[in-house]
Amino acid sequence: MGEVTQIASGLEFPEGPVAMADGSVIVVEIGAGRITRVSPDGDKQVLAEPGGGPNGLAIGPDGKLYVANNGGSFRYEKVEGMNIPSQPPPDSWEGGRIERVDIDSGQVEVLYTECEGNPLRGPNDLVFDAHGGFYFTDHGVRLERTSDRTGIYYAQPDGSAITEVAFPLDGPNGIGLSPDGDRLYVAETYTGRVWWWEVARPGELVQAPGLLPNGGTVLAGLPGLQLFDSLAVDGEGNVCVATLLTGAISVFSPDGDLVEQVPTEDIVVTNIAFGGEDLRTAYLTLSGSGRLACVQWPRPGLKLAHQ
Repeated sequence: MGEVTQIASGLEFPEGPVAMADGSVIVVEIGAGRITRVSPDGDKQVLAEPGGGPNGLAIGPDGKLYVANNGGSFRYEKVEGMNIPSQPPPDSWEGGRIERVDIDSGQVEVLYTECEGNPLRGPNDLVFDAHGGFYFTDHGVRLERTSDRTGIYYAQPDGSAITEVAFPLDGPNGIGLSPDGDRLYVAETYTGRVWWWEVARPGELVQAPGLLPNGGTVLAGLPGLQLFDSLAVDGEGNVCVATLLTGAISVFSPDGDLVEQVPTEDIVVTNIAFGGEDLRTAYLTLSGSGRLACVQWPRPGLKLAHQ
């Protein structure tokens, strides 16, 4: 394992890294409501300004960016030099949405704001499957004394269809598919758990037997106060989860064993994405310190659909 190397700093709570073929990385800056391309030498170029809180990013089958936008549901406070998100949302919070962004022009289109009459609250992360559709999580919002119950959705990139595929979850965050696409993984932030579902067909999950209504199976959790953010799956099927407070990437096998924890130098590490010619470069968003960094990974990452 190599050392963590900084690529860029001065980002306003970066998340959702997408590794591009030219070596650049596109990230969201949630705190600034914008999407930014970072070149290998650290130069930054604003691609789009959708406003709200662009949170998760993915490249779709049309080559456009798809954005899980939480609508600006977080406040940000400096704590011991770190930028820390908190809720309840500010008065400017406008509800959540799924957007499509043209990389060349920066044009932003809103695709979804609700599902079956239920408004999206705080969409967080998304992943495309090989069939052209995408799954996404709605993290929801936490008010002073109440908290949303939210779920997982499957949608088409042309804005024609959206379905709720699992409900309820508590703060679902990172989402990813296994190498052969037969498992969907989701990390819950506050419970510090990773769940999985068997994928029956695109947009349909098998409900595991048991008492829990969401139909999921717990893959793993960690002792103590270790919270989960986003995740990525590597080429061997391991689930690599950004672990808050610990400031590490926790790697779990498909059987739920903890393979390793990779330190990242930031207690608010939020995302990991794989890139480079051999997919052994892991890009990390060190959100508390506003940095994009990378580290050489011991295993190749999983090439995403449409990457």
